[in-house]
Amino acid sequence: MATHHAAMEAVRRSGYAPNFWDFFAFCLFFATLVLIAHGGHEAFAPLSSLSTAPVSLDPAMLPEYALRTTMRMLAAIAASLAFTLIYGTLAAKSRRAEVVLIPLLDILQSVPVLGFLSFTVLGFLSLFPGNVFGVELAAIFAIFTSQAWNMTFSFYQSLKTVPANLDEAARSFRLSPWQRFWRLEVPFSMPGLVWNTMMSMSGGWFFVVASEAISVGNTTITLPGIGSYVALAIAQQDLVAVGWATATMFAVILIYDQLLFRPLVAWSDKFRVELSAGSAAPRSWLLDVVRRTRLLQVLLVPAGAIVGRILQRRLAVPSLVPTRLSGVTVNAWADRAWFAFVVVVAAYAFWLVARFIATELAFADVVAVAGLGLLTMLRVIVLMVFATLVWVPIGIWIGLRPRVAERMQPLAQFLAAFPANIVFPFAVVAIVRLGLNPDIWLSPLIILGAQWYILFNVIAGANAFPNDLKEAAATFRIHGWNWWRKVILPGVFPYYVTGAITASGGAWNASIIAEVVNWGDTMLSAHGLGAYIAAATRVGDYPRIVLGIAVMSLFVILFNRLVWRPLYAFSGRRLRLE
Repeated sequence: MATHHAAMEAVRRSGYAPNFWDFFAFCLFFATLVLIAHGGHEAFAPLSSLSTAPVSLDPAMLPEYALRTTMRMLAAIAASLAFTLIYGTLAAKSRRAEVVLIPLLDILQSVPVLGFLSFTVLGFLSLFPGNVFGVELAAIFAIFTSQAWNMTFSFYQSLKTVPANLDEAARSFRLSPWQRFWRLEVPFSMPGLVWNTMMSMSGGWFFVVASEAISVGNTTITLPGIGSYVALAIAQQDLVAVGWATATMFAVILIYDQLLFRPLVAWSDKFRVELSAGSAAPRSWLLDVVRRTRLLQVLLVPAGAIVGRILQRRLAVPSLVPTRLSGVTVNAWADRAWFAFVVVVAAYAFWLVARFIATELAFADVVAVAGLGLLTMLRVIVLMVFATLVWVPIGIWIGLRPRVAERMQPLAQFLAAFPANIVFPFAVVAIVRLGLNPDIWLSPLIILGAQWYILFNVIAGANAFPNDLKEAAATFRIHGWNWWRKVILPGVFPYYVTGAITASGGAWNASIIAEVVNWGDTMLSAHGLGAYIAAATRVGDYPRIVLGIAVMSLFVILFNRLVWRPLYAFSGRRLRLE
């Protein structure tokens, strides 16, 4: 006994004795593990459990549904982050890969969630027959398709705009590609990537109804979750249940904001590029708790040391071609051969799509769908201009004030996450009772989710704006319109372009659910490409689904090529920090 007391006293004197903060941190950690284990167990239940325990509008079930939905979204965000680091790096580092990957990313972000589900649900079900996990994978994949693209664009934009002085410093220290990636490029991208991850999480909420309560042809799948709860409440015209779902969603957003995004924002602040001391840095009570622990800090040191050694190793990236052939591969003829190969593959893909569509449709159908695409494009352009005029000044004002950003962060996430489906009942009632034109008054629903991509990216740009440049502007007394035109707008412009690209794609995507709305038995439809795809999806008409998605992708690619890509190149060439 005396030996035991002596050992405990030695631990206490050494500073490694657990304190109250250790107890609090371990309780939080084990509570998280218990919730993950419970949700994971439900995900591997037999498929028959979905019919024996259908979704209920009982508010007491909402905590369980919230856990299931949140786990799906966190799994999707983890997959999105891995996709972002790999895909964004390839697109930014390889000129030839960029020719293929960036237009492909334009196509992927324009393909609606329902379009992905139409062709993947049965595939995921066949992977795990008779098990809920196959359906869970389909839902996670659907959420992934609403989260990954803006994160990838943000990371790609950051890699393209690394300041020249930091690039020269990395070359001077002879960092290997592995070291450069983890010690320069990823840290530089962190402020924008964290805010876009936050936006992606909210964007997942926007499409959670489509991912948890999906109907493709004769296949109907309903998973327990907030999305399926909202879908059932709308179908039964139960506004009280809609209110309960909204309150639960806000509570969940507040919880993961405090436990995940607030610490990430505070941690990523150290990666800001500036030469002088910044303003008040964002703080996180969870990070403060971890820093006050004793035993937990001791346990984290070995893990941190292992990760640090891995990231600092001079791992050589193997060359894809032999050195003796490198001179051949960089010449103009190799570029022409590569571009010719890409054109041939694209032409073959176009021919396959055209042949599939021609099995049931004629050229007149294609012309009609193109006309519907023009109507939707007009809506998207008008709403994008409106969202830019509103949210760019507001985003700059928030981003330049860290304390305001801390208070606004959960509210902005909630507004971005607010599913448009919840607004549909009020929109339907108002349009029907006032005799309004659905072609006009359903249009604002398109921008409900997409506008937040602009706000979050502008906040990230203003938040990352170097403090020394703000001080220089103040020293030279640059105020008023000149300050907007010569200082802050050029500073946030690369971030705005990233947000505008993803907002544009998101608006096209949202047109699927915004151009056709229903409340009970009342359905309103606007003329547009989104309504066309939604109608084809309801009846499982695959040639029309493919035609609609192909036309939508074509419009998005042309708009990005003609408008956003030149602006992207301009921001990388003229507005990057030097």
